[in-house]
Amino acid sequence: MTADLDPRLLSILVCPLTKGPLEYDRERQELRSPKAHLAYPIRDGIPIMLPDEARQLES
Repeated sequence: MTADLDPRLLSILVCPLTKGPLEYDRERQELRSPKAHLAYPIRDGIPIMLPDEARQLES
């Protein structure tokens, strides 16, 4: 079962590299930064906003 991310939290989070907006992928439980081409994981409802933990997105 996947949990939804609080919309208020999503509204204040930005990519730590680009400072740009993030897109929530509920199915994969990650926050995507289109500008940085990275996806930050969400573990137990907590976004892990570390570039070293992020997954590279396909172009």
